[in-house]
Amino acid sequence: MGNGLSEQPSFLSSVPFFSSFHIAILGLDSAGKTTVLYRLQFNEFVNTVPTKGFNAEKVKVSLGGHRTVTFHFWDVGGQEKLRPLWKSYTRCTDGIIFVVDSVDAERMEEAKTELHKIAKTSENQGVPLLVVANKQDLRHSLGLAEIEKLLALKELGPATPWHLQSACAIIGDGLRDGLDKLHDMILKRRKVLRQQRKKR
Repeated sequence: MGNGLSEQPSFLSSVPFFSSFHIAILGLDSAGKTTVLYRLQFNEFVNTVPTKGFNAEKVKVSLGGHRTVTFHFWDVGGQEKLRPLWKSYTRCTDGIIFVVDSVDAERMEEAKTELHKIAKTSENQGVPLLVVANKQDLRHSLGLAEIEKLLALKELGPATPWHLQSACAIIGDGLRDGLDKLHDMILKRRKVLRQQRKKR
């Protein structure tokens, strides 16, 4: 039996291997950011209190195609006074997860403002964005098409790859699908950046 080492170079060249990805989890207070984080980490519902600063967790997640990916999540408090700090957590991040409360129609405009502010800062140009429409299990939740319109996602422009994911963080519905999409967007962006560097 061979040890398979002879196959490795060609195998490695086809699989982009990165040790881990840095992801900032943002959104207005009470959107469910910390619930998303702990659902991904422990695969169970953890009752949370409002985040005063941030929670940082390293989480291994099994994605489609038998991939296990390590994410470093920074879940940052969403109260108004904490939002100016978001910028320092998104610097050099691989991707952004923006969590919205699908039931809170009154604050969609506020969520949109904050989302566009963070996506359009110069350091975040082109950083992939996963918008998690949380609390989709609740009766009065807005549909995805409506959320997309209220958040004006199409106005983010072609520079920002984004995906809107229906989710229920309490039971974990939709979170892995969303992460799968985010992971793909990150890999695609890294490939483009590598090609650009080669051309220089």
